[in-house]
Amino acid sequence: MAMSLPHQIGAISGAPLAADSAGAAIEAPSSATVTAVWRSPAASNLRVSAVDSDRISPSPPLSPRCVRPDLSVAAQALMSPATEVEEDREYVAGGGAQAKDRKGVPVFVMMPLDSVTWNHTVNRKKAMNASLQALKSAGVEGIMMDVWWGLVEEEKPGEYNWAGYVELLEMAKKHGLKVQAVMSFHQCGGNVGDSCTIPLPKWVVEEIDKDPDLAYTDQWGRRNYEYLSLGCDTVPCLKGRTPVQCYSDFMRSFRDTFDHLLGDTIVEIQVGMGPAGELRYPSYPEANGTWRFPGIGAFQCYDKYMLSSLKAAAEAFGKPEWGHTGPTDAGEYNNWPEDTNFFKKEGGGWNSEYGEFFLTWYSELLIAHGERILQSAKNIFENKGVKISVKVAGIHWHYGTRSHAPELTAGYYNTRFRDGYLPIAQMLARHGAIFNFTCIEMRDHEQPQDALCAPEKLVRQVALATQQAEVPLAGENALPRYDDTAHERILQASALNLDGSSGDREMCAFTYLRMNPELFQPDNWRRFVAFVKKMGEGKDTNKCWEQVEREAEHFVHVTQPLVQEAAVALMH
Repeated sequence: MAMSLPHQIGAISGAPLAADSAGAAIEAPSSATVTAVWRSPAASNLRVSAVDSDRISPSPPLSPRCVRPDLSVAAQALMSPATEVEEDREYVAGGGAQAKDRKGVPVFVMMPLDSVTWNHTVNRKKAMNASLQALKSAGVEGIMMDVWWGLVEEEKPGEYNWAGYVELLEMAKKHGLKVQAVMSFHQCGGNVGDSCTIPLPKWVVEEIDKDPDLAYTDQWGRRNYEYLSLGCDTVPCLKGRTPVQCYSDFMRSFRDTFDHLLGDTIVEIQVGMGPAGELRYPSYPEANGTWRFPGIGAFQCYDKYMLSSLKAAAEAFGKPEWGHTGPTDAGEYNNWPEDTNFFKKEGGGWNSEYGEFFLTWYSELLIAHGERILQSAKNIFENKGVKISVKVAGIHWHYGTRSHAPELTAGYYNTRFRDGYLPIAQMLARHGAIFNFTCIEMRDHEQPQDALCAPEKLVRQVALATQQAEVPLAGENALPRYDDTAHERILQASALNLDGSSGDREMCAFTYLRMNPELFQPDNWRRFVAFVKKMGEGKDTNKCWEQVEREAEHFVHVTQPLVQEAAVALMH
């Protein structure tokens, strides 16, 4: 999730993940506990474990520094206004976006991370009911909820307990709210805003403990338990199943359990593909102080499975000497680009033949990982009337540098001379999926200028890439913000006025971070109601911001008792 320390505004709510308030586990209805049908395998917080010295790759010479030809012309082309493209194709239900005749951008609200307890019940039920009723009254389209792999398939492979989600989804249906369901195959805990800890399923963690190379690994041997390494995607390492088969079985069980709600209450499936649910490598882990903003992060390609892939790629490229390890001169997590030989602007290894080879391999592996899971999700939810979406991180720090180091370590091969988001958008377009992007609320001038942060420029680049690929774009705010400045920035960004003309194109949806007590504070709630109303009216409305706020005042007054109840209940 994109973030900036000066703007960690407000705390994300959520009591420690615990049993239901009554303290008793509620037995899951028989329909909510499902056993998977297995098929034969096909072809923490950051957990740092000590590794033997022979597991750490010896440091080879510095990255080759044969600088490529000057690409200033390409850079100028990237920064210039986009050329006209064909009119957006029409997306229908199940294909990725709202109908063209619909005006405005529907607003969804993220649920607390711990909305479902370990006892498979809804957490803080009274607060949840009051909150959902208030959101519906405000004109909110629906909610986004994390469906945690670590909760549902916690104890045994192939045994799923959906009871808590049965209850929560019925609650959403009762209040007339649509649902974006996130297939959360990552650990909760260790990223900005994580208010509770939900690890991967116990049996998965046991397998990682037996074979630590199933976890993403950096060059110093640190193992990251947030998400399984994509290097083992097709390895039958989880009790005879591959990770991709486990993700597929989980989604298939979800589909079968909630088939009656698909396309009606459940309108979108967001497929988790990495840490924080984002399609990226865990290159900037906050747990244990490993990474701090605005560090460049570190490459995550040192497990044996990824190194095997690198070795094969280097041999195929005719440079077998490049296949033993990743760059050894790329600095550490909290360095800045100019601190390193690999990322520095003049003569950096990133802009060499070696750099192009390595970064192409590293980024294409990530896109292939996304494609594998997306193809499975598309097949599973085909003809169910739901959209499929994928979340991409808004890594805006050091965006103003030539190398874009933090994006490169996360797997986005985006530099001053290369568009790293177009290949991702094109992959999503092949499957009719939505490109979901964060940091929509941020302005360039709000961020630390010495770190050359540029969230507005980054959002524009992503919007242009999705326009070129003809894929719908959805947005999220990266940090909790309740002020008019953030709301106005979201309104501007969601209008997608990329070339100065109004046009028909808008974001297909926006998801607001997050439902918590602060949202229901009187001033915040008043601003939020006006924001939702403005988003719903679309960019062609002639009403000014002040007029919309005046219209919202009556609603705020009428719903005050309900909102107060929600705020108080959420705090207990």
